[in-house]
Amino acid sequence: MHLGKMMAGLCAGLLFSSVLAAAEALPQRWVSAGGSLSEWVVALGGEDKLVGVDSTSQYPQSLRQLPGVGYQRQLAAEGVLALRPDLLLGSEEMGPPPVLEQLKAAGVQIEQLSAQPSLSTLEHNLQRLGQLLGTPQQAKASMDAYRKRLQRQAAWVNQAQREQQAPRVLMLLGHAGGNIMMAGKDTLAAWLITQAGGHNLGEHQGYKPISSEALLALDPQVVIFADRSLAGDAARAALLEQNPALAQTQAGREGRLLDLDPTLLVGGLGPRVPDALAVLAAAFYPSAHPLTADNRP
Repeated sequence: MHLGKMMAGLCAGLLFSSVLAAAEALPQRWVSAGGSLSEWVVALGGEDKLVGVDSTSQYPQSLRQLPGVGYQRQLAAEGVLALRPDLLLGSEEMGPPPVLEQLKAAGVQIEQLSAQPSLSTLEHNLQRLGQLLGTPQQAKASMDAYRKRLQRQAAWVNQAQREQQAPRVLMLLGHAGGNIMMAGKDTLAAWLITQAGGHNLGEHQGYKPISSEALLALDPQVVIFADRSLAGDAARAALLEQNPALAQTQAGREGRLLDLDPTLLVGGLGPRVPDALAVLAAAFYPSAHPLTADNRP
């Protein structure tokens, strides 16, 4: 009997040691470059591992207190290495490549996840983050809840479209006082428009500049704009001042100019995307009962 207790204690000790070793093997000091990915790290319980973030990582607001490493596409090796990270997280947009190679040579683990706007990509990303954080069950639960919410939103859009035709929508990305870019196919912006029940007017690939003549010719019913430096009424005023032709479109005449946080477009589908979709869908179909946090399942 005494021997059995000793063996049980030994097995328990070995099990505890293996669990502890596995936890220690996981990267403990993270730098994250890409707003949506940083948000997922927090959502999956890893905020205490973050020692630095890029300029697109603005949510939750607590991330703004962390040391910054610049813009995700223009990282500097010295700034990242100064934070002594075990891991640098980002999407395929992260760079430049020579800096990533320099960081890898210095022993930093580089994790680049796809920013492709699809649920299958998001599922893969969450599985990987769950592995790296040691929270695989939490990652699976988050994905399941996300998928269910988007399914419910899709059903809401289908119902709304029985009574109203999908509006013609244009997504504009810009910087106050600078040239605006129109979102085309294979962008997260286009995915958002479609998911919210709109018809994206951008037929090109990626983003491209748009002229006043093209803006008038497209005559969108709804314009979504994401300004990198301004928000709300200030961004709306700057957009109209810089692009006076916009006021002559149907969207401009009817005041259907919607402000979107540009950080939602960085790093793939993030935790706040379902909330953004609910707001966009309600604006696309104003006569339908809005799908909000109060009536989600």
